[in-house]
Amino acid sequence: MARQQTILVVDRDSDFLEWAKNQLHGKDCRVLIEESADAGYRTFCMEEPELVIAETNLHPFTGVELLARIRKHSPNAMVVLMSAFGTTQSVIEAMKMGAFDFVRKEQLPFNLKVVTDAALQAAAELRAANTFKPQLTVEQHRDEIVGRSEAMQQVFKMVGRVAGSDAAVMVTGESGSGKELVAVAIHNYSARSHKNFLAINCAAIPDNLLESELFGHEKGAFTGATTQRIGRFEQCDKGTLFLDEIGEMPLQVQSKILRVLQEGEFSRVGGNETLRTNVRIVCATNKNLEEEVAKKTFREDLFYRLNVVRIHIPPLRQRVEDIRLLAEYFLQRIANQKHTPPLKLSEEAARVLEAYPWPGNVRELENTLQRAAVLSTADILLPKDIPLGHLEAETQRIAADGTTPEMPMDRAIETLFSAAASDPQLQLLPWLEREFTLRAMQKTGDNQVRAAKLLGITRATLRKRLERNESVVEEAD
Repeated sequence: MARQQTILVVDRDSDFLEWAKNQLHGKDCRVLIEESADAGYRTFCMEEPELVIAETNLHPFTGVELLARIRKHSPNAMVVLMSAFGTTQSVIEAMKMGAFDFVRKEQLPFNLKVVTDAALQAAAELRAANTFKPQLTVEQHRDEIVGRSEAMQQVFKMVGRVAGSDAAVMVTGESGSGKELVAVAIHNYSARSHKNFLAINCAAIPDNLLESELFGHEKGAFTGATTQRIGRFEQCDKGTLFLDEIGEMPLQVQSKILRVLQEGEFSRVGGNETLRTNVRIVCATNKNLEEEVAKKTFREDLFYRLNVVRIHIPPLRQRVEDIRLLAEYFLQRIANQKHTPPLKLSEEAARVLEAYPWPGNVRELENTLQRAAVLSTADILLPKDIPLGHLEAETQRIAADGTTPEMPMDRAIETLFSAAASDPQLQLLPWLEREFTLRAMQKTGDNQVRAAKLLGITRATLRKRLERNESVVEEAD
């Protein structure tokens, strides 16, 4: 006979508790429910359930604090946190403190059983192995990674998981996608947060100077070395060093980096003294380093040393649901810098931003809004105020009102082809399918029957498209 398992669900919403209890209850599973964090903690201590599922917005303390108390009482406890408004900070903090998962609440009707089964299986494996893994607790820091898409939620979870270790992390993604912000977040949530975080762009420094920049040099080591220089590895001892564009690093410097990672030792340029350092490396690249290894332009042994944990940041065009949130964030930040009220984003302007493929990613979005803030003569941004890159002004009107009176069809198609030609990463047909599906859902008020009719497809085909495009699914929810 299978062992009966216990699940504790904590949430302020009594209707949700009853729904969850009905969904999870079975002959091999009993479900306990509580409406407050303190009652939930007391029940956990008395019943010791295999799994706790808790809302973050609880009283008299938060779900994250409940997680911390549960993990202190039982370091191997399985806890899944959920929230309708999960922030970057709450996701990272939860994963750092050992949460099994962090789930957006609107996704639970689709994946409650999947998450629950996975957590219960992990709990069973832990009981069988009888292992203990203490979790680091570090001072909380504010970070500036913004995103509510499922893709970015996965990034936040990875940051939370790796922050407590000293493992090397490789952050990949297109230029402008926010790789340095991920590196900063890893440092800020780590035990090294009270020490230096230093960043260096390997592509921006000439090859003959990069070694000196990283490791320092002695006086007279080369022409122009009039004084001793302390390099980044010395400055960053017990801290975090972020090596951006590491695929551009020359082989000679790669060898010296490898020695630091293996032995924790190096020498300044022109020096004989062996120095020791304890630095965590976070690196970033928009190159395919596996291809660089195959071409012998990047050391294979260094690649494996750096690629202990990999975090990939998807391009902005693949997480359209983040664009409006990012735009509002940047407008607020611009206002704070200028000490003025923030500009408001009109619905038409927001649709223009969401329709644009953003080849320059988040950096391009920020620069675009900075220019718009300078040029705007009102307190509301309109489509005409937004200076986009290689999509023409007519494309703005298509996104803003859904019509094309100013642009014949062949010209619109040529404009899109020009965008695709200038951005090799833009997969035009999948992007168009996704955009048309999103627009149809928005135009019909998320009515799938009407949206399918508008697109000229069956409802079954529309559902398949929604499943294929996760960001559209979230908008449709």
